[in-house]
Amino acid sequence: MTSISVSSSSAATVKADALVIGVVKGPKGLVLAPGSDDVAKAFGKGLLPALTGLGATGKADEVTRVATLGATKAAVVVAVGLGNQAKAYDAEVLRRAAGSAVRALAGTTSVALALPTGDAASLRAIAEGSLLGAYAFTTYRTTSLADHKAPVAALTVITGLGRDAKPVVRRAEVVAAAVKLARDLVNTPPSDLHPIELAAVAADTAQRVGLTVEVLDEKALKKGAFGGILGVGQGSANPPRLVHLSHKGKGAKTKVALVGKGITFDSGGISIKPAAGMEDMKSDMGGAAAVIATMSAVAELGLAIDVEAWVPMAENMPSGTAIRPSDVLTMRGGTKVEVNNTDAEGRLILGDAIARACEDSPDYVLDAATLTGAQLVALGARTSAVMSNDDGFREQVVSAAGVAGEAMWGMPLPADLRSALDSEVADMVNTGPRDGGMLTAGLFLKEFVADGVKWSHLDIAGPAYNTGAPYGYTHTGGTGAAVRTFVQLLEELAG
Repeated sequence: MTSISVSSSSAATVKADALVIGVVKGPKGLVLAPGSDDVAKAFGKGLLPALTGLGATGKADEVTRVATLGATKAAVVVAVGLGNQAKAYDAEVLRRAAGSAVRALAGTTSVALALPTGDAASLRAIAEGSLLGAYAFTTYRTTSLADHKAPVAALTVITGLGRDAKPVVRRAEVVAAAVKLARDLVNTPPSDLHPIELAAVAADTAQRVGLTVEVLDEKALKKGAFGGILGVGQGSANPPRLVHLSHKGKGAKTKVALVGKGITFDSGGISIKPAAGMEDMKSDMGGAAAVIATMSAVAELGLAIDVEAWVPMAENMPSGTAIRPSDVLTMRGGTKVEVNNTDAEGRLILGDAIARACEDSPDYVLDAATLTGAQLVALGARTSAVMSNDDGFREQVVSAAGVAGEAMWGMPLPADLRSALDSEVADMVNTGPRDGGMLTAGLFLKEFVADGVKWSHLDIAGPAYNTGAPYGYTHTGGTGAAVRTFVQLLEELAG
């Protein structure tokens, strides 16, 4: 893990291999952002002309390098664009800028950042962005490892906030480590991450940070009448699991349940998916990864809130024992679901887990899932959807996401769509028509939420896995989506 520290030293004299400063688009051209004054003085009047000559424009996340030729302790100054000049810069702009710069500096041992840190929110964003940018998944590289530059090993954030800076950076370290855990899990090949192995990671994580853990195997699942989890998992040679993680916060007055979809690989089952893109379905446990990682952060931060996590895990495979379209499953709590599409398996395992979570009478239930392709159609690959049985709670989740720097958008659960889930032979079918598919998936889950419990569902299908080029602090592959939002929200609910 990349180390991070803070310094009040002059940016021009701080010891590092590379120094990051901000540049912006001013009314008359390129302008240096706050934090770079000492660097500009060290260059005399040559820094701006040099950057302009190299093509720097101040465009957000644009990275331009210039050799210092001894003007500063660092051998290289890296100017990262912050967009248009402003009196203050949005935290997410700073977070992405720091991530872009550090990601571009892979192969460099030490980097100092002299970006605008006028308040704790700015410092937090820069610390998080730089740590998130310093990431690589190289577990499976051998002969090609030398061709890939290692992430920056040591970061120093230059700030004038003094003692107030340390707890801010400490929080950033914990959150970034949790995001890294989620990314690593999503990036791990499904051949090495069946439900048994994912449950083992959850248990190991719990032991490391002091969480209570319980793992329900297939026998315990049968005894507990978890028909959704067992049904989805019965087509695989690798049996399903349900992991229960528990954090008891000191002085807690609020109880929250987290639920995360853990389909370690989704072939679609009998309703098999097209071959194109199926390799990305190792990411279908992104919700489970987010919940496991969030629980590690909750424990390390010692949040004064009770959090119970229920993480259902299964592998959705076609075989002679797999569930078929028209099969009926009896879910936890007794609801009977006619399966009309085995590729809508995530809601089946989530329904069981949500029902179980509600049995402990939490104040709030939150679930995260790579649930529907319809989420991508509606909101694209970078914006998650938030649905809820309580308008105020939905907006609270969206607000927390904004503070955390994750794009989320509130979506409705129209009552008129519920009839699309009616079955001719059972209580429900598991999918409705294509139109409004994301919303009917949410309505399906809502059926398993107990009366009086506030619930929000995060569909992170697109944001959990970046199939395109890296950007900002986001790398190709697993992103760790929802972790930062969950931590921010739990902090707020803890009061």
